[in-house]
This record gives sequence, C-alpha cells and structure tokens, in this order.
Amino acid sequence: MSLPLLVAIVALGIALSVAAVHFTGGSKTSTLTSAGQAQSRFAEDFPDEMATMVRLTADARTAFLDLGRGRIGIVHSIGGCFLTRIVTPRDVTALTAGDANSVSFQLADCTWKGGRFHFASATDAQGLLNALEPHRSNSTGEAA
Repeated sequence: MSLPLLVAIVALGIALSVAAVHFTGGSKTSTLTSAGQAQSRFAEDFPDEMATMVRLTADARTAFLDLGRGRIGIVHSIGGCFLTRIVTPRDVTALTAGDANSVSFQLADCTWKGGRFHFASATDAQGLLNALEPHRSNSTGEAA
C-alpha cells in the first residue's frame, strides 16, 4: 500500500470518528434550566447540604449555592457533564470584580481553577463577591 493512500485512510478514519462523537451528542454543552435543577444536581454529590440561595450565571452554565457557615457550592458545566465543588474563602487565591455583573476568581484546586462569571443581576455578582471575600467573618465571629 502506498504511503499517500495510507495517510488518506487514516485521515478519513479520524474525521469519521470525530463526526460520530459530535453527532451522537459528545460535543454538547449542558446548561442549567433553573435554580431547582442546580440544587438537584448538587444534591446528587452532596446530599446532606442544603442551599439557602442559588445564583445562576447569565449563560446558565454555572450556579453558586449559598450553603451557610461561609461555604459556597458550585455546579459548573463542562461539556455534557457537571462539576460540583464546595469552596470557602480560604480556597480562593484571586478574586476580582469585573463590571457590575461579573466576578472572576481562581481556586487553589488543581482540578478546576475557577474562571470569570457573568450574571444577569449586579446583586447576584455582588453577593458572590461578598461570599468569597477572605476578610468576611465566619459563623463563629472570627475573621476568616
């Protein structure tokens, strides 16, 4: 078999494999349709945690859940799946407010570093910013 024919066969095989993954839903990005769905998805991984408030991002790919005691639950879409985490202000290595509706943060977690999140409401963005600020007091009244 000639080398150009072999290269063509391999390239066609790779293209067909990529197309098959795409058309069977492998490149789909999941979104959260509601706060209830975010709570339900979070409860699959953390059944003992109860959220008092849910903040959805404008693109519906991420939800931040207030869990009390200075903890925030996160449900974040990665491809067709959801990543869940519980973070505290101590887990945050960098925190900045963009415009009135945006918050950016980095986590010390090596499996997910955080990102920039845009909200439909400036109130939601400010609430998340306040929850993740390291100088915020915890439930015992001590500085975090």
